[in-house]
Amino acid sequence: MVFKEQTFHGHLPEAEAEYANRATLESAVANALAVAGGIDASDVEVTAEGDEIVLSGRVGTVDEIERATVVARTVEGVHTVRNRILLADPIVNVRH
Repeated sequence: MVFKEQTFHGHLPEAEAEYANRATLESAVANALAVAGGIDASDVEVTAEGDEIVLSGRVGTVDEIERATVVARTVEGVHTVRNRILLADPIVNVRH
């Protein structure tokens, strides 16, 4: 039996430690948003791309969008925040 060096399309496999660090950073930011006052972060998605955090989803006010950026920047390990959060569509109350 011949054993070959492990490769993925000719490249060495990437270390999973980077993924674990990314997941830890995403969780830390998501938890910070969840406990921060002034934000309903139930529709906010947090994604780490290196040391940059990308926030996406929808919230109810412009203040919540700005607050999410501030809170994400306070998390250790976050160097840049790209905020793609949008305003949620207002609920239209129709009376019959």
